[in-house]
Amino acid sequence: MDSRNGGDGPLRAAVKTEDLNLPYASCLFERPPDSCALVIVGASGDLTARKLVPSLYNLYLRKALPDSFIIVGCSRTRMGDEEFRAKMQDAVASLDQAGIDEFSRRLFYLPVQYEDERSFDGFSGRLRELERGHGTGGNRVMYLAIPPSLYSSTVAGFGAAGLSAEHTDGAGWVRIVVEKPFGRDLDSAKDLDRDLYEYFREHQVFRIDHYLAKETVQNILMFRFANSIFEPVWNRRYIDRISITAAETLGVEHRAGYYEQAGVLRDMFQNHMMQLLALTAMDPPSAFEAERVRDEKARVYRTLRPFRTDRLREQLVLGQYREGVVDGKPVVAYREEPGVDPESLTPTFASMSVFLDNWRWQGVPFRLTSGKRMGRKLTEINIHFKEVPHALFRRTLSDGIAANRLTLGIYPNEKISLTFQTKNPGAVVCLRSVDMEFNYHQNYSGPTLEAYEKVLLDCMTGDQTLFWRQDGVELCWGFLTPVLEECEACGDRAQMLLPYEAGSMGPDQRAGGEG
Repeated sequence: MDSRNGGDGPLRAAVKTEDLNLPYASCLFERPPDSCALVIVGASGDLTARKLVPSLYNLYLRKALPDSFIIVGCSRTRMGDEEFRAKMQDAVASLDQAGIDEFSRRLFYLPVQYEDERSFDGFSGRLRELERGHGTGGNRVMYLAIPPSLYSSTVAGFGAAGLSAEHTDGAGWVRIVVEKPFGRDLDSAKDLDRDLYEYFREHQVFRIDHYLAKETVQNILMFRFANSIFEPVWNRRYIDRISITAAETLGVEHRAGYYEQAGVLRDMFQNHMMQLLALTAMDPPSAFEAERVRDEKARVYRTLRPFRTDRLREQLVLGQYREGVVDGKPVVAYREEPGVDPESLTPTFASMSVFLDNWRWQGVPFRLTSGKRMGRKLTEINIHFKEVPHALFRRTLSDGIAANRLTLGIYPNEKISLTFQTKNPGAVVCLRSVDMEFNYHQNYSGPTLEAYEKVLLDCMTGDQTLFWRQDGVELCWGFLTPVLEECEACGDRAQMLLPYEAGSMGPDQRAGGEG
């Protein structure tokens, strides 16, 4: 059942949304952000047309953008304002066209050569003219929608042209948005931070992870900390194990050049999987504020038990997809994808058991699993509670009693489900497992924000709650880098990479490990 349709679930709310009289618009955003210029670096690329401009246009239609704003695209490609506007109009052609003319008038384009600092001087002069002409008050967001190899030169160009400096009187703010990956290991992550900090301060840097902006991911914290019945049992005394899964049906697609260098551990585990781990395992912050929330995430990362690299197979399984069938269509093996080395040893699947050495979670395994070309697209967190401590039904039941399980569904079923035991009708004691379920969109008909709409709005309002902080990035790389080095240097690398059929849920073997 699609939870977006608000259909009948095992538990039905008795109150309709219209009875609640909720101010839906105020739940989307409190007020439009300050007037600003949004500079998209790499504006001729796929991300701009597919995600960024459609998200900004949706925000504009909802009156979530300030009255005075401009969007300035830049890239190496030579084009003028009108050509850029036409391309962006095509990008939003499937959306409501009610505001397209006025929105388009706020779009501008300036060519720039990322490796040439002199190019940024001309860019800077024209940008400042546009900002003055549209009354943006010197407020500026610069979004790096470019390959990571261009980050350093672009940041240096902005800095040398004076575009990173904020006014000392607070009259204008400047922010820079960095897309993942944040380096490829600990050393490169530190190098990136060094380049950023030469011209920007930490409060100006927004390291984006759109996974965190999904409503159901944000709801993990609300579920845990806005309800008093769960936190008392959210620990090693009651929980046996936790599994976090992010499975994709897509293959490498057009990203072979990047993926061959990254693999699943760099692509998914250093960012998305570690964020889901932190949200599941963190202690409650003293206040729901960016720095307090990110403090608690960092504390989780500091407690990660280092992998025994000499016993890697006990905690880690790697795989690579072969040919198979996905959604009823035959697909090729990873090594047959365009741009992939025919003898590639890049993993497309990983399952690892990690442990947190702290009071709350000592001995509880967290199983993190992610892969491409899986049988279904699925993102969920399963909390497996311990079995009942005393078998008082041992003389009446031939089978054991299944443990309770709490599922936090993120995709495709945006739901929270609790599995527990009840008695079947009749004179004989027979138990059955039943689900108590909440569908995230059930009995809600108000507006929602897509992930990129949420993060773009947060960039403009200056809210860093859903963005990575430097210490979190480096702690996660510090945990994963020894694993990556061992995986990429070991003599039996090919034997460690288990093949799995595309359309399956990965190799038969899974990562083990005991606490």
